[in-house]
Amino acid sequence: MHRSAPRLTRILACAAVPVMLVVAGCSSDSDGKQDDTSSSSSAAPDAKKTEAAVAPAKFAELPDPCKSITAKTVKSLVPSAKNKSGTRGRSSDTAARGGCSWNGLDDNGVKGSQYRWLDVGFTRFASDQALGSGADRAATDYTKQVAKAQAAEGAKKLATAPVSSLGDQATRITYDLTKTGEDFKYATVVARTGNVVVTINYNGAGYAGAKTPSGADILKGAEKAAKEAVASVAAANEAAQPSGSPKPSPSTKTKTKAKASASATKKG
Repeated sequence: MHRSAPRLTRILACAAVPVMLVVAGCSSDSDGKQDDTSSSSSAAPDAKKTEAAVAPAKFAELPDPCKSITAKTVKSLVPSAKNKSGTRGRSSDTAARGGCSWNGLDDNGVKGSQYRWLDVGFTRFASDQALGSGADRAATDYTKQVAKAQAAEGAKKLATAPVSSLGDQATRITYDLTKTGEDFKYATVVARTGNVVVTINYNGAGYAGAKTPSGADILKGAEKAAKEAVASVAAANEAAQPSGSPKPSPSTKTKTKAKASASATKKG
């Protein structure tokens, strides 16, 4: 009986205090042990994982397609081009895609005529959190463009081979094709440089008894044009601001000019 007196006293004391205090200090008789439920729940790791950011696109600009191949090269590949400056392809978004073409008939009189057609196309892919990096998206399109060239209707003697030292990856596709009663030689070079896909199409035929151009010459011309087109992508981005880099604000430029002016005044 005497041993239960302290316990009875404690119960009566707890009954006399507000309910909130009872919950905090008198809810159990656990010898002072604390409930660690709240502390363990706050220490639980966040179930939502942060999605890894995709790599930024290497190139932010496309070159002028009609200037991506030098005038000298155009003249050698299409000697009698109707428009030496090239015919620009239509594009609703010139920052993402562009193209240019040249064609012409070189009339050699009684020796017949030589026809040539050259086309260059660019497609740039931006990095997108949902769609992937620009380079990965370009690699997917590169594969599609190669398959498209290989599926040319009526193609004969089709051959495909990789091209070394041209962008990050490149493939050449050659074939023969008969149209308008003449035998044409075709060469397509598809290359990827970073997040940009470059496609070169070059073909030729001999008219009015003229000799059909050699497949080797057509391929050589296509590869030459492809090298210049790929190089033009890097050149177009040399002076461009790197993707994601903050540009100086007008106020910053003004302050810089003011400091330079003040410094020059002191020196004077």
